[in-house]
Amino acid sequence: MKDLNAALCLVLVVEGLFLFAAPALWKRMVVLLQGLGERDLRVAGAVMIVLGLLALQLVRRVL
Repeated sequence: MKDLNAALCLVLVVEGLFLFAAPALWKRMVVLLQGLGERDLRVAGAVMIVLGLLALQLVRRVL
């Protein structure tokens, strides 16, 4: 449970970094995402989940 909480905190840090470093780019990205269909967003989300899980496995094996 401790690892899950730490991971969720890191998600907030990463998302905050994007907003802090490039707010105009973030706004444009949101506008572009609103133009996508639900199916496209679901596919993008699924791809991100798979890539995140693969990256997590890689990090845990290397470290």
